[in-house]
Amino acid sequence: MLRMFVVHGRVQGVGFRWFVKTEAARLGLSGWTRNTQSGTVEVLAEGEIKALDDLERSLQQGPSASRVSAVQVTQAPPADGPLPHPFRVL
Repeated sequence: MLRMFVVHGRVQGVGFRWFVKTEAARLGLSGWTRNTQSGTVEVLAEGEIKALDDLERSLQQGPSASRVSAVQVTQAPPADGPLPHPFRVL
């Protein structure tokens, strides 16, 4: 399954993307994370449903320096090709 997460709050400049990479690797997920111009962090992840649910819970907490105000979750359309594995920071 493939999911897109958009994380809102104080999530840039606090090590959030590296936190995501570590969590995704621990959960065996493929995909990527990146900062956006609007100040959010996007995460595209593919894997087992339980692992994606666990990642969502981790995103809601974030690293200690972050302050997550919301996590939007959508089921992403199928990717054009395989997602990066191991998980990458863009």
